[in-house]
Amino acid sequence: MQEKNSDTNAMAAVALGQVDYAALVRNIRNWGQELGFAGIGIARADVSAAAPKLLRWIELGHHGEMDYMAKHAVLRAHPKALVPGTLSVISARLPYWPQAAESEQILANRGLGYISRYALGRDYHKMIRSRLQKLAERIGKEIENCETGIPFTYRAFSDSAPVMEVEFARQSGIAWRGKHTLSLTRLGSWHFLGEIYTTLPLPPDAPISEHCGTCRRCLDACPTAAIVAPYEVDARLCISYLTIELPGAIPVELRPLIGNRIYGCDDCQLCCPWNRYAQLGDPDFAVRNNLDTAPLAELFAWSEQEFEIRLAGSPIRRIGHERWLRNIAVALGNSENSPVTLAALQTRRDHPSALVREHVSWALAAVRHK
Repeated sequence: MQEKNSDTNAMAAVALGQVDYAALVRNIRNWGQELGFAGIGIARADVSAAAPKLLRWIELGHHGEMDYMAKHAVLRAHPKALVPGTLSVISARLPYWPQAAESEQILANRGLGYISRYALGRDYHKMIRSRLQKLAERIGKEIENCETGIPFTYRAFSDSAPVMEVEFARQSGIAWRGKHTLSLTRLGSWHFLGEIYTTLPLPPDAPISEHCGTCRRCLDACPTAAIVAPYEVDARLCISYLTIELPGAIPVELRPLIGNRIYGCDDCQLCCPWNRYAQLGDPDFAVRNNLDTAPLAELFAWSEQEFEIRLAGSPIRRIGHERWLRNIAVALGNSENSPVTLAALQTRRDHPSALVREHVSWALAAVRHK
């Protein structure tokens, strides 16, 4: 019945050959909700106010070895350069908080590997883009049915192109930027963002007010002090960058601070007061392969083939087996001096990868000195 009413409203929005864009936006929100999105907002395709901050961040070298950030800075700062003719951006929010073992308990048990909550289940990139594609097709169908001749061009993204996602979420009123730089709502920050760039002149929403106040828990909780100032992160210190984006060796001085975090880090979110109100996210992100409670030694024993098979459809797979072993070696080096730890590390002492061997050597020395 809701779908039928939406269709009727969209058709009724046509008057004298013109689309009632306000009515269309109301229907876009309804269609987005039907697809599972918790928030849909509209922003103008203009990030001129935020672009200087991005360029300054790059000039300071805070992007580390993420060369694509500098290479595609112009495309981030100018949406029409990425998709010619773009006038509006539809911003979408999809919660992912999974039913999983308590994060604090896993972080306290150095024999287990901690994986960022977003990566415990299915890879979000393709799934969110697929849903956004369905939403865009629905919009296109309605525009076509209106027979106005209005061109409708679009592209859907979810962390898959040079797009200033948090800025568009902020402008569209579906979230604000927290001091940890992540998008934040009154229900927390455990969500993904996605966007549709479109040539339609949709009426924009107003941004919502920020509600971080004087709180600085995220800055104080960061294990490596990567949040160098409110709303500013130096990626070179960030554990998520070190375990996911960095292709080479993890700086020796930072290894002890990583603890048992083997893929990403959630500390700045775990301490956030707003995340007390988080609700379970989309079931597509349910835990797979018991990754929320897996022992380090067990994960370290995975062959490259096992890694590829077990993590098919997981965002973790993109770092590859070599970096997977690098990360776990560091975590084992930060664990207890036990026969299990030493035996696990010994199995990789002669690994073909120099990167893995160096981290294993460091870990063995670290454990033996305990």
